[in-house]
Amino acid sequence: MNSHCIDVIVDDDRWFVDDLKDFANIVFGKTLGYVQENNLYNGIGFEKPIRVCLCLNDNCEVQKLNAEFRGKDKPTNVLSFANIDDDDFVSSLSFEEEVELGDIIMAFETVKAESEQKGILLKDHFAHLLVHGLLHLFGYDHQDDDEADEMEWYEIKILELLGIANPYID
Repeated sequence: MNSHCIDVIVDDDRWFVDDLKDFANIVFGKTLGYVQENNLYNGIGFEKPIRVCLCLNDNCEVQKLNAEFRGKDKPTNVLSFANIDDDDFVSSLSFEEEVELGDIIMAFETVKAESEQKGILLKDHFAHLLVHGLLHLFGYDHQDDDEADEMEWYEIKILELLGIANPYID
């Protein structure tokens, strides 16, 4: 059996570190399971181990990345940098030992403020954003209403597997 892995890098000590890495692995595993069972992986095979890097940072760092890569000079909750978008990604799959799917970075202050505003647990909001980021790494997006509806549906279903309520219900 392949050993899929999410590397969690904590660059801001305010993130709740005690069980966060274990929880991130659970969310990662449930998301990969759902993606595989429902054939949502856009041609990325599961024959090789899949690796993702999750960086838990702050608003300042995320704002810099958001400005540089998206042209938006403000912090955001989560950014995903999918290797699938790289022209060489598909050709590299044949000779690499593992699939490096991409990177996800989250901003503590924004994630915390959003969870407080929504009245939900920080851990639940973290899980939602991680699922959202992982779906981006598999090539899903929300540029139009149909794409957004599809992505939200997958997020809801994966969060159900984790015992987390639908984040889109007011």
